Amino acid sequence: MIVVRSVRPRDVDALVALALETGPGLTTFKPDREALAARVERARRTLADAAEAFEAGYLFVMEDTATGDIAGVCGIETEVGLEQPFYNYRVATVVHASKDLGVWTRMSLLNISHDLTGYAEVCSLFLSPRYRTAGVGGLLSRSRFMFIAQFTSRFPQRLCAELRGHFDDNGESPFWNAVGSHFYQIDFNEADYLSSHGKKSFVAELMPRYPVYLDLLPDAARDAVGITHRDTAPARKMLEAEGLRYENHVDIFDAGPVLECHVADLRTVRESVLAEVRIGVRDAAIESDARSLVSNTLLEGFRCGATVGAVDDGKFLLTQEEADALRVTAGDAVRVLTSYPRAK
Repeated sequence: MIVVRSVRPRDVDALVALALETGPGLTTFKPDREALAARVERARRTLADAAEAFEAGYLFVMEDTATGDIAGVCGIETEVGLEQPFYNYRVATVVHASKDLGVWTRMSLLNISHDLTGYAEVCSLFLSPRYRTAGVGGLLSRSRFMFIAQFTSRFPQRLCAELRGHFDDNGESPFWNAVGSHFYQIDFNEADYLSSHGKKSFVAELMPRYPVYLDLLPDAARDAVGITHRDTAPARKMLEAEGLRYENHVDIFDAGPVLECHVADLRTVRESVLAEVRIGVRDAAIESDARSLVSNTLLEGFRCGATVGAVDDGKFLLTQEEADALRVTAGDAVRVLTSYPRAK
């Protein structure tokens, strides 16, 4: 069974290997062993309630329990911007008008914003191409919301997700080339690396002091604002299905969209339920259209997987193999989010 579980210290080498498979722009998951080890330790302290509010964050890995292979990673930052500023551009509209000339123009501009300070952030989502088959990416992404639904008291009221922005066929960010490169005088990857390691003072020191008018940018840069990287498009679709929406905030480096919502409005928070585990053999003659995400209710030992079936009379059927993978026994509570195929 493929499960998503809380990260462990012994996962660091596997995380480094996984991070080497990513491309540019995934700021929060870089192939840096020291940084990843610190991230794993930070997650451990968060689970133990030993982390300060500004550093609290969770990290999960996707594991193939049959082989032990680490296939993916995802994370949650509890409250962004409390120690290091959480910069975004806010896309705003300004109107210039002359009554005498009978002329008016409406233009979009970018303002530096700290609007999302204190939000929780879902981040660091990456699935190895080796495992990109139907349903696996959805399990990886939605497992974070199963965790949030189970432990809502550990999170603030609002949530956001920064998505990787558009890169051209040469692997370059048109927005960075038109804006950031002129102010920071370093390449995108170096700026991305420094930001991912918490060294963000250069952003405040060198960023544009005034709003950026989009109409003054080259077409390629203007058209990239709010556009998702092609490899991240499936992740955006899943996040939007969960209830997150683009609200005119974009990343300051590549202008990728920031999605946001209230935690209480997340589909998983609204629709998932607790059920009692029943262990048995699934009748192959009985086909079920329902598919469910199922997680245990443990904090440090959190595990989430996907299977067929739905809650029946307050109980959910797991095979012995599935129960072992989720570390539950008969009579334990599990959280279940069930979906059905859309009617044609």
